[in-house]
Amino acid sequence: MQNTITQQGCLYVCGTPIGNLEDISLRALKILRQVDLVAAEDTRHTRKLLNHYDIKVELISYHEHNRYERGRELVGRITDGLQVALVSDAGMPGISDPGHDLIAAVLKAGLAVIPIPGPTAAVTALVVSGLKTDRFAFTGFLPRKRNERLAEIERLKSYPYTMIFYEAPHRLKATLKDMHEVLGNRNASVARELTKLYEENLRMPLQSLREHFENNEPRGEITLIVEGAGEGSLSYAPADIDLDELLQQLLAGGLSKSEAAREAASRTGLPRRELYKRML
Repeated sequence: MQNTITQQGCLYVCGTPIGNLEDISLRALKILRQVDLVAAEDTRHTRKLLNHYDIKVELISYHEHNRYERGRELVGRITDGLQVALVSDAGMPGISDPGHDLIAAVLKAGLAVIPIPGPTAAVTALVVSGLKTDRFAFTGFLPRKRNERLAEIERLKSYPYTMIFYEAPHRLKATLKDMHEVLGNRNASVARELTKLYEENLRMPLQSLREHFENNEPRGEITLIVEGAGEGSLSYAPADIDLDELLQQLLAGGLSKSEAAREAASRTGLPRRELYKRML
């Protein structure tokens, strides 16, 4: 069996658990024990993992706020022959974290980058969502500002395959609201606290997810999976509803176009924006 550790300086991109500490691989433990240095997103978080497995190694921070200065330092140390392991707080480095910048810098310097595979919340949530897995897109975190978030969701509206998002708990309700208004009542899944004690997987249409989290404050790390366009989602009015007649009735009842579009979207599952445009 070939020795995992190389003889020259290199960067090991090392996957770590997304929750349960037992999900780390034997190869990852071997690398973490043998490298000269571990670059961690949060040294306090990673120290808990290393202590759990009685691993004694130099630990330094590498995160969003020091990635340029510390990145240059790490490239220099790898050039000098050091073995460095890059880890994130959870999962594979480089996915929605600054690890990508360090990996690119090391490769640009002509140095070796070796992946040590591990868990990833995006794929873990996808495979238990019940939605199609043959093709999918990982989008990560949507913009924080609502107008930018709505524009991004609008761009994704016609994407035909399953979509994967990360979201912070304090923004989940707003994101579900915007998705429901733009995408309609598509099937979706919210995976919360994956592999941890209070793991939860909710599989239901976007409207039902909105209602659930209006009554249950979201907490923990969240991965949101949403059905693609044409994958069985509601893209047309139910057969027993005359859409134009419904809109006319709502307008005749004194609702504004915006209010009528919102009410019709609630009844049919169609995107509010499409209904509004139909009235224009």
